[in-house]
Amino acid sequence: MLPVVAGLLLAVAAGAEGRRAPGSRFVCTSLPLDAAGAGCPLPPVPAQGGSPPPEEELKATVLQLRETVLQQKETIGSQREAIRELTGKLSRCEVTDGKGPWKKEKGKDTMGDLPRDPAQVIDQLSRTMQTLKDRLESLEHQLRANVSYAALPSDLREMLQRRLGDLERQLLSKVAELEDEKSLLHNETSAHRQKTETALNALLERVSELEKGNSAFKSPDEFKVSLPLRTNYLYGKIKKTLPELYAFTVCLWLRSSASPGIGTPFSYAVPGQANEIVLIEWGNNPIELLINDKVAQLPLFISDGKWHHICITWTTRDGMWEAFQDGEKLGTGENLAPWHPIKPGGVLILGQEQDTVGGRFDATQAFVGEMSQFNIWDRVLKAEDIMNIANCSTNMPGNIIPWVDNNVDVFGGATKWPVETCEERLLDL
Repeated sequence: MLPVVAGLLLAVAAGAEGRRAPGSRFVCTSLPLDAAGAGCPLPPVPAQGGSPPPEEELKATVLQLRETVLQQKETIGSQREAIRELTGKLSRCEVTDGKGPWKKEKGKDTMGDLPRDPAQVIDQLSRTMQTLKDRLESLEHQLRANVSYAALPSDLREMLQRRLGDLERQLLSKVAELEDEKSLLHNETSAHRQKTETALNALLERVSELEKGNSAFKSPDEFKVSLPLRTNYLYGKIKKTLPELYAFTVCLWLRSSASPGIGTPFSYAVPGQANEIVLIEWGNNPIELLINDKVAQLPLFISDGKWHHICITWTTRDGMWEAFQDGEKLGTGENLAPWHPIKPGGVLILGQEQDTVGGRFDATQAFVGEMSQFNIWDRVLKAEDIMNIANCSTNMPGNIIPWVDNNVDVFGGATKWPVETCEERLLDL
């Protein structure tokens, strides 16, 4: 059995060119399976003939075995230093991924040529270990067939078992190291992939922003919606909807390009009531505020083609309403849909009057012009707050519907553009 181990270690040594400095790589060649008995000659067995008596045969066999044992002990002693050196080299054998300096030579199976998958490396080491065990069992079987098993010295058997156990532990240790490296490699690969995906997502978002062109603005409220034609298909849509309201304030900047009548700056429709909230100036009629299909006429005059700031407040208590133009209160009234809460979950449209929820627009009621800063609050704003918003001294986004780019979609040819500054709009008054 010892020649088997020695044969394996000598085969490993054959792949290395002499002694190398620490850190050198060693080529480790597994012993071919067809060389199972190449280094393990059995003691000669006397020919079956009948010339010497059985006692002489047994004595000669014992003597031959003792001589073989002594030779093997001498071999072990002479190769002990080589075994220690090769054991150290085995622990430094590297499993490369095929990109390192080791080149695969035709017909050779080296540690540098092992597959990249650590699972295959582990499987190959396991097969090599099993081959060694099979060869050990074959040797013991041949010894039993030729001589009495009792004639084999017990110390030799124990030494071989011990050497084989040491080799097995080394292989298991190497397998454990490979499994750890596999796990570490998997974790590093996952982290690298996640980092790469994050960088790609950031680049895609940046490209999307650049592709938007005029739809991307420095500030979420620095844009206007342009509705250049009186049609039934140009409009804007607010993505958010309204909750149930018992009071509200609606403010917006607008510049009309149509005459007579500016059309419908905005409308809010809910299931069962298309005119839940509507601001409209149709034909030669005055501007009207509709709530739950009830009407109040507002003393506003905004059809001169200039920028104007409009605010409308309303409360369900007695149906009280107020109308502001350019920061100044121009009218007030009551009994406009009193005690009627504004229903939630409807559709808010810019530039068109809805005959059904979200549709059936009438071109004659369409708004033509530009609008910006459309904000809604769930309370009645104070007159001084409205004045401050109108004269550009404060910026107060609506707490229910704020004017931000990603909350407004445009359809049918309506567009979003950078808007003039608040001060520039004031100069237009």
